[in-house]
Amino acid sequence: MQLPYSIIDVFTKKRLQGNPLAVVFDADNVPTNQMQEIAKEFNLSETVFVCSPKNERHVANLRIFTPSEELPFAGHPTVGTAVLLGLKQRITAVRLEEKIGTIVAITERLNKVSGHARFGLPELPKQVGDAPDIDKIAGSLGLQPEQIGWGSMQPTIYSAGVPFVLVPVSDQDALAAIKLERRGWTDVYGGVSDKVYVFTPVDHMRNVQFAARAFIGLGNLKEDPATGSAAAALCGLLAQQYYEGEGLVDFTIAQGMEMGRPSYIEAQIKLENGQLTHAGIGGNAILVGEGTLFLGSE
Repeated sequence: MQLPYSIIDVFTKKRLQGNPLAVVFDADNVPTNQMQEIAKEFNLSETVFVCSPKNERHVANLRIFTPSEELPFAGHPTVGTAVLLGLKQRITAVRLEEKIGTIVAITERLNKVSGHARFGLPELPKQVGDAPDIDKIAGSLGLQPEQIGWGSMQPTIYSAGVPFVLVPVSDQDALAAIKLERRGWTDVYGGVSDKVYVFTPVDHMRNVQFAARAFIGLGNLKEDPATGSAAAALCGLLAQQYYEGEGLVDFTIAQGMEMGRPSYIEAQIKLENGQLTHAGIGGNAILVGEGTLFLGSE
């Protein structure tokens, strides 16, 4: 069996920045265990398998794998795959089936190899648990307890399909100073989620309101350059504790700077009568390469 695949960098307009994604096409006959093996082979934060949709009105059914597990939803695979399918099929509304539900991504072609996609979250973010003790969080990140939190905002756990421990820190100096203490990570974050999203507001980056770093157990604990599902979770916390008023709010999160993979995640929330009624994620993506997978014993 031979399967075409693409590598696309997501949440960036520039190749070799953002978060790389592998997208494997024509994957209907690939068994689940082999999908997991292929994702481990690519060893990227996520690999997407594009299958035929269950509903003929939709464009594709997506299965999303990290090197160690399948996910019900992820932001950068949704954006990257929507851009690719929009470019290949010359469509602007890409209806995607994921385990979390159906997602409609609106795409824009920038040129032959790059585009932009945005989509509304199929599941609004909500608080799903309490964060570990601040002293333990600080120790796991190599920070001082007083660097955790800003204003009235403190660590908590939110999910828009994938739960994240959201950790506000005092400033960008604290964000840059993080040094992971890998020993005992599971003991600290062994509850609802071991995925940690650290963020802080910024005021000196053009068109950027927040900076963030994500630390995820992708087979082994490491940093992720751009994490759409974490940004989706963050929408819930910001809607509840940071943004006030009514109507639409757009903001951008810079991530991956410390890794040399600058990424820009666009987010949007809508507040009505003080309640979150809409949240969305978007960004740019650019094709890096294409190839063929040769599966089988020969």
